[in-house]
Amino acid sequence: MIVYVDLIFLMNLVIDGLLLYTTARTRKIPIVWWRLVIGAGIGAMYVVFMFVPALSFMFTFVVKLCFALIMIVISFGYASLQHYLRNLGVFYLINFVAAGGILGIHYLWATSNEVLNGVVISQSGGVTHELQFSITFISIALVAVIVFYKRVFQSARQREELTSFFAQVHIEIGAVHLHCTGLIDTGNQLYDPLTRTPVMVLEAAQCQDYISEAWMRKIREAEVDQMIASIGTDNEAEPFIWQDRLRLVPYRGINKSTQFMLAIKPDRVIISYQDKQNESHKVLIGLDGGKLSADNSYQAIIHPMLMQK
Repeated sequence: MIVYVDLIFLMNLVIDGLLLYTTARTRKIPIVWWRLVIGAGIGAMYVVFMFVPALSFMFTFVVKLCFALIMIVISFGYASLQHYLRNLGVFYLINFVAAGGILGIHYLWATSNEVLNGVVISQSGGVTHELQFSITFISIALVAVIVFYKRVFQSARQREELTSFFAQVHIEIGAVHLHCTGLIDTGNQLYDPLTRTPVMVLEAAQCQDYISEAWMRKIREAEVDQMIASIGTDNEAEPFIWQDRLRLVPYRGINKSTQFMLAIKPDRVIISYQDKQNESHKVLIGLDGGKLSADNSYQAIIHPMLMQK
């Protein structure tokens, strides 16, 4: 059998480079390309040593670990022991994910005959398994697995970062007490233009036990101004439970046109965030007819002014 050591070295150089690059992006480490190439080269050299019989003693767990340690310190430097161990742990995690992903893709694409042919019965009666991967397959599968891992990891990190802005909201409107989870949105600059009262947006569904279906329908259709206009007329709309607390707050819709949001003046709003409580009396609760969060992780958008003492 002819073995092209240069091709094996090049393939492993690319693979190790991708793994180190993914580690750097995952850990948000500034990439120094020459360090990354040297680190990947050391990993690729270890594979080449497999074809040197005199170096067979190197194929032990301790030596493999030493090569990994050297690769990490060259690629990312040594800032502290904690930083170094985290880099090493993420590097091995990505290796395991990549190896498992390639094996999984192989079996997913393999037919039953291919799998059967890969199982070999030894002379002693045991079963061994022969895995055959082409360079093209490994390259495509590795890139696919790394891209998938990166997207899943980034999605989980974004979700974790978003969760850090969640707070518990307690709203008191007369005898009614509402509880929900709110997202602290620093970009929320919605105020009542007359009184400069900050507006916290709440899903109207949180109040559906107290609001009639006619009002709920108008809230969902953003036609609450018509209901307000009919109050006190001969064609008066169906009474609203908090009619004396109603406000209309103008805002810019997605199409840049001016729309009106139905808002309620509560007695008080208590926001619990990171073991702290902020109580506000000067606040309006704007009712939104849709879903503020696709996964229902929060039901209100908290105005940043409500987080200030």
